[in-house]
Amino acid sequence: MSFIESIRTVLSKYATFSGRARRSEFWWYYLAVAIVESVLYFALIVPGLTAYTTATMEYAMAGDPAAPIPAMPGSLTAGYLVVSLVALALLLPTLAVIVRRLHDTDKPGALAFLLLIPVVNFILIIVWGASAGTPGPNQYGPDPKAVDAAAAV
Repeated sequence: MSFIESIRTVLSKYATFSGRARRSEFWWYYLAVAIVESVLYFALIVPGLTAYTTATMEYAMAGDPAAPIPAMPGSLTAGYLVVSLVALALLLPTLAVIVRRLHDTDKPGALAFLLLIPVVNFILIIVWGASAGTPGPNQYGPDPKAVDAAAAV
């Protein structure tokens, strides 16, 4: 499955929590999300955060308790809002592809709740995402590799 094809598949199955997802579908989608969120972060948040940090440091160095505390720049607030809205929009398809990937490894989708545990979530994503899927059909549906191979013939 190609990069564009996997993104299309995940977004077309926006809220589909049943079935199975191939490793390539899962990892290409995660790469796309990481790229989008990184670009937005560095374009919208870092400049405002740098300006705010500089203003706060100058305030602290001045030592004048009567001076007003610097306000957060509007660009930083807008940047946080945009990045948060994009993350919120991608939350449902991300959860759906995680559940489908768990189904491919013959694990229940409820294990996705373990991703709420800090640090453990990163390790689990790596392990579950890299695990080979169950060959052949399992309780969650047919093997996506076999379905793709049959469609190619």
